[in-house]
Order: sequence, then structure tokens, then C-alpha cells
Amino acid sequence: MKIVKNLLLNRNSILVFAVIAGLIFGDFAPAIKDYNMFILGITMTFSMTGLNLLLLNNPLKIGKTLLMGFVLNYLAFGAIILPLAWWLMPSDELFYGFVVIVAAPPGVAIIPFSYILKGKVDYAIIAVTGAFISSIVVAPLLVEVLAKSKGINPYNLFITMVQLVIIPLLLAQVLRTKRLFPTIQKIRGKVVDWGFALLIFVAVGVNRDVFFTNPKILLLVVITIAVGTFGLGLTFNLIAKKLKIPSDLTITQNMLATIKSSGFSVFTALALFGKEAAIPSAILAVMVLVYLIFLSLRTSNSSK
Repeated sequence: MKIVKNLLLNRNSILVFAVIAGLIFGDFAPAIKDYNMFILGITMTFSMTGLNLLLLNNPLKIGKTLLMGFVLNYLAFGAIILPLAWWLMPSDELFYGFVVIVAAPPGVAIIPFSYILKGKVDYAIIAVTGAFISSIVVAPLLVEVLAKSKGINPYNLFITMVQLVIIPLLLAQVLRTKRLFPTIQKIRGKVVDWGFALLIFVAVGVNRDVFFTNPKILLLVVITIAVGTFGLGLTFNLIAKKLKIPSDLTITQNMLATIKSSGFSVFTALALFGKEAAIPSAILAVMVLVYLIFLSLRTSNSSK
């Protein structure tokens, strides 16, 4: 019983379980799909309780950090992923799925992992918060430019970004009040883990036939995402070492350049471009998990 409990409460096993469940019980995914907006709204609200807007009260002082968050999470990541996806993806929908990933805000997991991996936590909070806020403009513009042929209305996407980023961010600040925050801290991790797991389950479930019948597509998606996480991350470390960037700052900036919100991109890809476009985001969730484990193991080994 204790083993089962640990599995149900462990983030790594929860996401792996979501993928396996999607492959086995994918027939139930369409029924949950209609509630994706509600699930993501709750998940984003709880996940963003780790963001403190008060840290943004001096834009001039933190301007460089905000800019680096934008440059690393959108420009650096996009410069690697988009050309590779355009070259490798066999369909427009799959390419648009990568456009959504690039347009998505950074993964909030960057903040706790900055603490776990001995990075710069305050830097992570400021950069992630800034990138989240900038995503309400970046996402509509990026989708408008790169997926204009699909007839997506950038204004409608802007409204969606407000609903899924700004409103949850403001609600998260309410949950950070002294009376509520101690309780929220106790349940936040599980709400976020299971919320994202449900979104991953839907993305895998509605594409179950592709996972079983078209390994070539999966391989191309895995290669593209692996280059955008492991490839970009390792290259960034080499550059940071040559530039003599402090190790704690390197750790946090590395994650800012490689970690995206897979739950957000799953929902947005499904809503805008259909089920095939959600395949890259489903793979991204697993790849991000593997990459964070890799960073944890490497940090553990280097500290010995």
C-alpha cells in the first residue's frame, strides 16, 4: 500500500502513468477533452502561486533579468526548435504544434528546480514571471506570423492567453495571502501534477493510433525536442563556461532556455490546430521530465 501511495504522489511516476494510461485507455480521452480549459485554469493558478508579483515592483532594477528570461525562453529556444521542426515535420499540424511549444510560457518547475539544483531562485522567479506576462503578446504574434494560413484570429488567442495566464496569475496572488498560503503549499504540488497529467492523458489518448502505428513521426518529434532540450542545454553550459558565468546562474538560465509549460502547450495545440498538433507537447512533457532528472543526477554527481 505504501508503494502505491508513493507512486501516486510522485511527480515522475504520475506523468509516466498519464502517458501509459493514455495509450491503454485513450478511448476516454475525448470525454475529458471538453474540460481541458477548466483543468488548465486550475492547474495554472496553483502552479503560479510560486510567482510573487511584488518582485516586479522595480522594473529598472530587474530589467536585465526580465529581458534574459524573454531571450532564453523564446528567442534561444525558438531559434533551435522552429528551423528543425520546419525541416523534419511531415505535416503542417505537427509543425504548428512546435510553434505552440515555442509560444508557450516557461515551465513553472524552473523555480523549485532552481532551489533543488542550487541555482538562483529569485532570478528564476523574476525571469519566469516576466516570461509568463510577455507570453500574452508573444504567443498571438508568433502564431499569427507562422500559422497565418490556418486562419487563427490573434485577438481570440490573446483573450485565451489572458484567461490562462493573467487571470490565474492574479488569482494565484490571492492564494498567496498569509491565511491561505500554508494550506495551498500543502496541496499545490499534487494539484499541479495531476492537472498536467490529465492534459497529457488527453493528448496521448486522442493520438493513440499515431503512437501505435506511426513510429517514424514519434522518432522525428523526439529528435526535435531532444535537440531543443539536451542539445541546447549542453551547448548553453559550454558557452556559459567560456563566458565564466557563475554556476548557480548557469543552472537557472539553462532551464529558462529549455523548459516549457507542456500542459499549456497541450491545451493550446489541441484547441487551435487539432489532435495531431498536440503530439509534440505530449512528447515534450516526458522529455522535460527526463531532462530535469538528468540535471538532478549531474548536479548530485558534481557535488560529491
